[in-house]
Amino acid sequence: MSRGEAIGLMLAIIVVAVAAVLPLILDGYWLSVALTAMMYVALATSWTLFSGPTRYLSLATGAFFGIGGYLVGLGMSDYGLSFWLMAAIAPVVATALALLIGLATLRLSGVYFVIFTLGLAEMIRNLVSWIQNNFLGSRGLYVLTDFTDADIYWMLLAVSVAIFALGWWINRSRLGFALRIIGSDEEVAKHVGIDTAWSKVVLFMVTGFFAALIGALVAPRYSYIEPNVVFSPELSFIVVVMALLGGIHRLWGPLVGVIPFTLIWEGITISFPNYTTLFLGFSFLLIVYFLPHGVVGLMQSLVRRVGR
Repeated sequence: MSRGEAIGLMLAIIVVAVAAVLPLILDGYWLSVALTAMMYVALATSWTLFSGPTRYLSLATGAFFGIGGYLVGLGMSDYGLSFWLMAAIAPVVATALALLIGLATLRLSGVYFVIFTLGLAEMIRNLVSWIQNNFLGSRGLYVLTDFTDADIYWMLLAVSVAIFALGWWINRSRLGFALRIIGSDEEVAKHVGIDTAWSKVVLFMVTGFFAALIGALVAPRYSYIEPNVVFSPELSFIVVVMALLGGIHRLWGPLVGVIPFTLIWEGITISFPNYTTLFLGFSFLLIVYFLPHGVVGLMQSLVRRVGR
């Protein structure tokens, strides 16, 4: 391990230790905000595993997240199954769905892929709502557990650490190398013998797995789940904005974007609840035009200029 990697590992350990202590010193509203931020750290980082190196903008996060939360609610409320069993089943279902979607659609690129993933999320939300209303006989599902906000926070922290560890390994593997070539020029990647379709599908499955797992772990926070809430298209856009704000070319980039945006989003939601969608769209435009490489990219650019 190089000196730089050793320093990075020490910093990571310190950050995780500080994050683990927060529920012991926070309560009420601020613990809820910390939980929300940790959820988005996990979601944005897992999204970056796929969209960062490939540069494919996926808006399917809300669909996979919803699958996780909804299956937990369905299993516990209608069939009396345990939370842990459903939390284990939901990511597997989402991964299988991601495999099918990936095989069918990851030959698309650019705006076509963006439109398809957004349409997919909306289709799943409406399909689940229709089934719920017409066959299951109720509008929502109860997820009643003994978990506190602190418990859910620590579970999400563990998932976030696992995502970072997996991302670190992928970046140093042949798969990570292949994905970086795909992101730079997919035609070149094909010509040098990289199976571009399968490489993208594997990472898409990984993001689907983690998004569903996070949705399953967060389900007890809602207590009462409705399809239109848990399959929120807004969540997909929030994850993208947070990741882009921090920077998607470094694994820890989304972390830089999640914390400030969560605080701002909480303020906007409380003070101007009717303007959240407008704020989200405006934020996306500002980031694309003025911070195309995120805060991390801007910092690196400034360091290089100073170094000259």
